Amino acid sequence: MNYTLHQLKIFLKVNENQSITKASEELHLTQPAVSIQLKNFQDQFSIPLTEVVGRKLYVTDFGKEIAVAAKKILNEVDAINYKTLSYKGELVGRLKFSVVSTGKYVIPYMLSNFSHQNKGVDLVIDVTNKVQVIESLELNTVDFAMVSVLPKKLKVERVELMQNKLYLIAGKKGLSNKGLSRKKIFEQSPLIYREAGSATRAAMENFIIKNKFEVRKKIELTSNEAVKQAVIAGLGFSIMPIIGLKNELRNNDVQIIPIKGLPIRTNWNLIWLKSKNLSPSALAFLEYLKDDKSQVMKENFDWIDAY
Repeated sequence: MNYTLHQLKIFLKVNENQSITKASEELHLTQPAVSIQLKNFQDQFSIPLTEVVGRKLYVTDFGKEIAVAAKKILNEVDAINYKTLSYKGELVGRLKFSVVSTGKYVIPYMLSNFSHQNKGVDLVIDVTNKVQVIESLELNTVDFAMVSVLPKKLKVERVELMQNKLYLIAGKKGLSNKGLSRKKIFEQSPLIYREAGSATRAAMENFIIKNKFEVRKKIELTSNEAVKQAVIAGLGFSIMPIIGLKNELRNNDVQIIPIKGLPIRTNWNLIWLKSKNLSPSALAFLEYLKDDKSQVMKENFDWIDAY
């Protein structure tokens, strides 16, 4: 056996995603590079680790056992690296975040300087919808979650980060309808929704119910980026957080349609379980936010005040 840590990481990602394409995306490698390393790793075993059925890749039972072992090995390597850095007096550890999908426009800026200042702290960020974010927090599989709507059933602590504003958005091809009354826009034009479980969808539905609009045509998409592209293409209107529309607004690919009752205003919050024993890395991150949050927002999000 002469496998490398790099091969173990690649095989673990392939096992997690059941896909070479997705594994290559997460590892920021080309598909051929992943395929070659996967083959080199598999060639060291007399029993197949994967099989392809109908053009779909599956990990065999033996492969799943190897993946469990690979994860243990990589965790031990991480532990060695953390101990080495710790003896050098550096902050070490791993911080896990679960972030609602539109929060991906905010959280990298909140983490960037902290990460550069603390190279011994690894970051794991899962971007998903609100339901899964809250589930991760409840199961205690993450240190922090980022949401715009606080969970009602969990006891959490929070740091308020910045305001989240949602507007009615149209692309160039949809602007011919902007002279319609707000009632007719919602009742005569196609409306593009996020999937069930999304906080953005919940805010949009609450606005429609509150104003007693009857929506006749709905289009549902599963990501903020997909909704944005659909709006740009002229498929319909949508209520969206402005945070993800900086370039599109500046390039006039989309425009805000003024509507009474909008924008909907919420706040981005970093939350964690009240009962959680925070690691030194987590406590250091909270201290960093307290000192640097305002400066980060001023440097990166001042443009929102223009809308």
